Amino acid sequence: MEGEDDNKNMMMSKFMVGSIPSVYYIPDFITEQEQVQLLDNITHAPIAKWKSLKNRRLQNWGGVVHEKGLLPQDLPPWLTNMTLRISKASMGFFPCAINHVLINEYLPDQGIMPHQDGPAYFPVVAILSLESPVVMDFTPHSLPSSSSSNNNNTPSFSVLLMPRSLLIFKDQAYSDYLHGIKDCEVHHFKESVNLTDRDLKRLLEREEGNATEIHRSTKRISLTCRVVSKVYKNLFKLK
Repeated sequence: MEGEDDNKNMMMSKFMVGSIPSVYYIPDFITEQEQVQLLDNITHAPIAKWKSLKNRRLQNWGGVVHEKGLLPQDLPPWLTNMTLRISKASMGFFPCAINHVLINEYLPDQGIMPHQDGPAYFPVVAILSLESPVVMDFTPHSLPSSSSSNNNNTPSFSVLLMPRSLLIFKDQAYSDYLHGIKDCEVHHFKESVNLTDRDLKRLLEREEGNATEIHRSTKRISLTCRVVSKVYKNLFKLK
């Protein structure tokens, strides 16, 4: 069993980004056609599935997350197929089948404040990004008093989320950091820990040669996939 775990960790290590050993980025996780199909399913979901918040709107799939657990609902087949694929790609990071998905829609000037996912979730999250690229910032809960980067054991960092990419983070990145997306139309990507030559070329073409900024001209859709560890079948069990 230990040898099998070592092999899985080795296979995932090629996707590890940054200095925190628990952040994984898989570019082009799905194809252009698969992105189109996902967006079609999201767009044609019942209007009642959308919930409008102050800075974005979202769809909740898998059931209601209560402070004591999940009141479950089956995921639709198109989401089940994708979450199974994500679980398989993560090489066992999730303890069981993903049972909860939030689909967020961000307009070009919308983001999400730095936050940590609640205690109801197992400490692994996978985020599939669609349409517009953005930069996600990771900030430690409390910065050391010293301003020297050499003494900062938990440095802030950012990850570039390209369309069709999959981000997975867990362990220290999950428990010790807040993650968020700035509420602005211009994001700076040059210092992102996962910037590749291929992504840089795509962004330079998109931004007409601008080597540092993303101008968010279209909406972004994300699928946040997690496991709620405690699942309840009936409401009375939560009392």
